[in-house]
Amino acid sequence: MPTRKLPSAALLARARAVYRGGGVLAYATESCFGLGCDPLNARALRRVIALKGRPNHKGLIVVGASLEQLAPLIRPLSVAERATVARYWPGPTTFLIPASRKVLPLLRGRHRKIAVRVTAHRETASLCHVLGPLVSTSANRAGQRALRSAAACRHAFGAQVLTLPGRVGRRRKPSTIIDLESGRVLR
Repeated sequence: MPTRKLPSAALLARARAVYRGGGVLAYATESCFGLGCDPLNARALRRVIALKGRPNHKGLIVVGASLEQLAPLIRPLSVAERATVARYWPGPTTFLIPASRKVLPLLRGRHRKIAVRVTAHRETASLCHVLGPLVSTSANRAGQRALRSAAACRHAFGAQVLTLPGRVGRRRKPSTIIDLESGRVLR
């Protein structure tokens, strides 16, 4: 497998400024390009939702480089729950877990749970190491096909989004979603 090149230090500095300033990033993930932002910034969440034309009640997925990075967003996990997520993470499985009090309604939608995943995509994980956890919703307008290249993101979103170079992983389908409490597979 070819080595994946990370964005330059200057571009990572711009990405950090966009993230901290409530802006939106487009970045490569396991199956497509994603739109992301700081999951604790209401202004950034509103921007992502508006760019996608997505209903507020649906909620958004958050990815991180580790469970520890996601911990502030979820209620504490039991030993058994930690063992369950450890079997799937890092990887393409998203779990619905009761949200912590820090989580904004815009992030979780009308639900009491939040969708979280520890990514196995090396570029996304590296970006999370630099920035922190990221909202991760497919880069597309609601109802349209997910975009699979930086060029397509720049064309679709222009200057509204800082598009980072990157390679999409080999997955063709979005992540599996499992409710951690019930074990029910939702997608």
